[in-house]
Amino acid sequence: MLAPRYRIGGRTLACLSSMHPQLTALRRDLHAHPELGFEETYTAARVVEALKACGVDEVHAGIGKTGVVGLVRGQGGGTRMVGLRADMDALPMTEHSDVAWRSTKPGLMHACGHDGHTAMLVGAARYLAETRHFDGTAVLIFQPGEEGFAGAKAMINDGLFERFPVEAVFGMHNWPALPPGTVAVNPGPMMAAADRVTIRIVGRGGHGAHAYQAVDPVLVAGHIITAVQSIVSRNVKALDSAVVSLCAISAGDMGAFSVIPEEALLTGTVRTFRAEVQDRVEQRLVDLCRAIAEGFGARAEVRFERLYPATINHPVQAAFAAEVARGLVGDARLVTDLEPSMGSEDFAFMLQARPGAYLRLGQGGAESAFLHSSRYDFNDEVLPIGAALHASLVEHALPLAGETISPATPDLTRSPT
Repeated sequence: MLAPRYRIGGRTLACLSSMHPQLTALRRDLHAHPELGFEETYTAARVVEALKACGVDEVHAGIGKTGVVGLVRGQGGGTRMVGLRADMDALPMTEHSDVAWRSTKPGLMHACGHDGHTAMLVGAARYLAETRHFDGTAVLIFQPGEEGFAGAKAMINDGLFERFPVEAVFGMHNWPALPPGTVAVNPGPMMAAADRVTIRIVGRGGHGAHAYQAVDPVLVAGHIITAVQSIVSRNVKALDSAVVSLCAISAGDMGAFSVIPEEALLTGTVRTFRAEVQDRVEQRLVDLCRAIAEGFGARAEVRFERLYPATINHPVQAAFAAEVARGLVGDARLVTDLEPSMGSEDFAFMLQARPGAYLRLGQGGAESAFLHSSRYDFNDEVLPIGAALHASLVEHALPLAGETISPATPDLTRSPT
């Protein structure tokens, strides 16, 4: 645990609590003006404006298209860097809530809380710029396009970590399934890999009254839909986790009730945590679909797209983040064995590039509106806690000279092999 001298979480939280009204106003403004991935021009401009007003040392815009990075240098003049990341984009959904700050854009809404994530990191920026109680540089990463656009990868490809060589990076996401103010971080899997599967079945079209003259791709699709559900139960170890879901089918014309189409198209997703399981599921999908199609005289083409890798926390950095969170919220509100989610997160790309950890911040409300619900809204009450956790990670990772850390606290510069 952190040494008593180094328990600064209470001071940090008290300071950020005084900023609560401003953070809430920013969060609600962002909520009212949602933008999709790589279209976050208003959001990025608000972030740039807020960072400059906070007094950060440098602001870099246009990284990974619409991404923004702010730099805050501590008192000590050290060269070490630690990164904090928040996502900025919204979802293509119509909002059905009646809050005063509901979306002003039809068909777009912040249904995942990225407006809150952005506001929390802005709060951390203001606190860090005002106090500078650390030795090194805080790299504040405002990332575009998390919702299916791989914005983290775009920023990395645009030289994010070459320009700002952080030794560790931390991300945070709200979690309605946890009570407000609870922090969860696992030393290992947090979220699954997300892959897209597209199966094109080619048969021979014909008349529904003379089906023997055709090769019906709809029939083949039905057998494939049923058969692929055997992959997890019969080809994946019981102690491993995997999901195969074929979620949509397209074939023929609904107005042509007696026409057997030539093709059918299936699409769906695969979720796994381990690369070996991911490889196994892909191979079984390809083999199974092709064999079934050939058995009916048809042909199946399988496209398996690996979109987001699994979000796997580095043990050293996860243990460090847990200790920081414990100092801020206490043992009762710290969870270190959270059940991993089969959802996905493109912060995984950053964890592949740098050691780090992905944390969850409880906000409650799961029983009424979970993430991606048209009635979801971020819980503004947790804004100071999230901002304080961001700031505390920097202060604890980059201590000033003379502020020692307990020997039990992991060394962030060390990444396990």
